[in-house]
Amino acid sequence: MTSTSGAVLFDIDGTLVDSNYVHVDAWSRAFADAGVTVPSWRIHRCIGMDGDKLLESLVGSSDSAAALEAKDLHTSYYQQAIARLQILPGARELLQRIDDAGLTVVLATSAPENELAHLRDLLDVEDIVSVVTSSEDADVAKPSPEIVDVALQRAGVEARGAVMIGDSVWDMKASRRVGVAGIGVRCGGVPDAELRAAGAEAVYEDPADLVEHLTDSPIARLTAV
Repeated sequence: MTSTSGAVLFDIDGTLVDSNYVHVDAWSRAFADAGVTVPSWRIHRCIGMDGDKLLESLVGSSDSAAALEAKDLHTSYYQQAIARLQILPGARELLQRIDDAGLTVVLATSAPENELAHLRDLLDVEDIVSVVTSSEDADVAKPSPEIVDVALQRAGVEARGAVMIGDSVWDMKASRRVGVAGIGVRCGGVPDAELRAAGAEAVYEDPADLVEHLTDSPIARLTAV
């Protein structure tokens, strides 16, 4: 059944939670300890991408001994640094405004379940989140649109009745492939030009900036906000 209201799909890492550079640091340490040299700027450009694709892009393979070791080390180092994560400005208020407008709030992430559990605890908005996805819901994560498709199905909305908010080009590419309007935020470290080239219809500084401009954002097409 298709919902009569719209839905707003949210990426979490770098969009609602300031975690991208924690991931960069964890990957950088992991690659170094696995004996692979990868510049941090290249790691940052792959954050938000499917994990196997990230490894293929950065070390040429997702199943080599070095890649597998780096993947395990990244998980360990990220967990050690998890206390450093902070909610981005305006994140909770944005989610609340979307819910108050009668729109379905969807956390459309492909984060692993163990990471997602902490992110959800940090956000502390379980009462207004209707749908959540994780890495277990898609064989291939962004930029594949599979996770976005799953989110739409669970929310009961068509692509034209949804908007995707994300910080990476992978978020924008995934949403564009299924016809969902994309809104970019700069707080993940990706510049406007790249977000727009990947399909972002509008770009804002962070969730707080989007809250300030909600009534003239693409979200306003879904309902009166």
